[in-house]
Amino acid sequence: MQAVTAPSVIEAREAFLDTLAAKSPHTSHTYAVALDCYFRFMAERKLDPGMLTCDLPHDSLERFYTWLVRRYGRENRPTHNTYVAGVRAFYRFLERRGWGPRGTTFEQIRAGLQEVMGRGSYRTPRIDPALPLIITYVDSFPVPPPDCKPPEKRLEILRDKALLHTLFCTGMRRQEVASLNRDDVAEGWADHAIILGKGNKERVVFFDEPTLAAIRSYLSARQDTYLPLFIRHDRGRGAPEQHGANYRITTQTIFSTVKRYAKAVGVHASPHDFRHAKASVMLNRGASLSEVQDILGHASPETTKRIYAHYETSRLREAFDRFSVSADELAKELKRPRRPDPSELDRRS
Repeated sequence: MQAVTAPSVIEAREAFLDTLAAKSPHTSHTYAVALDCYFRFMAERKLDPGMLTCDLPHDSLERFYTWLVRRYGRENRPTHNTYVAGVRAFYRFLERRGWGPRGTTFEQIRAGLQEVMGRGSYRTPRIDPALPLIITYVDSFPVPPPDCKPPEKRLEILRDKALLHTLFCTGMRRQEVASLNRDDVAEGWADHAIILGKGNKERVVFFDEPTLAAIRSYLSARQDTYLPLFIRHDRGRGAPEQHGANYRITTQTIFSTVKRYAKAVGVHASPHDFRHAKASVMLNRGASLSEVQDILGHASPETTKRIYAHYETSRLREAFDRFSVSADELAKELKRPRRPDPSELDRRS
């Protein structure tokens, strides 16, 4: 039975966001942005955000999705999925509290949404094959001497080198890289680290020696004890707070850093392309999809398979060509008596 104490949609939104305190700041922010978008949808559809949650139309989540498609275009499926995921979590919260739309369940709402969205699809990643040139370029980039002016320039170059090596080596998401602390990598001496990835799930990431060497060089040049592994070095960063937590670089800094070096060598690349490149190289060298799933931190093997199924297909084709045998070849291998010539049969008769 529908609870009679259902709050307004605005009140429910605040209650929902309060329940996200235990989740990562990135998840909380994403859900808040998704709900902001949902409220814009409500305004255009003349739905009063002061209405009770139990009075929400049973198909409003479906209509929200079609509104997203018209607003952002059919090709921007990742944007649609991100916003829908946040609002879907909100509807799940409403049902848990007994505040959902009258006459329907969350399962019915989700089923209707799935019908409208159809089966999800992933485009095969398109990676510029020249992406490794970004790493070779930053490695060859001259590092100013310790007494250079301004000193921040030297630190930024050493940071960028360590940052780009980390992206290329580990296949981590940029939010994961931004969240790294120096003790996660034991000051650059640990060949692996346990991180909290997407969905607050722990996983292991691995570092090679060139990456660790770049990290050690960067930390040695910093000569500080700030907690974050990668920090700002601009003069506008202000005074340090809480072990330098306010100096931690943002995901936007990572994005702009990759773009700057990519442009310098004429390569089309984003931080996520390093992640796809890591998976592609490993699959091409013989790693299984399940191994790549664990390294990338995909929650479901189906996600890895949908994105990288083309690599599995090519490997199956290679096995098919290598091990298939024609009928003629098999016939020649048969250890059976020679079939008599018809003329011989006539003579015997």
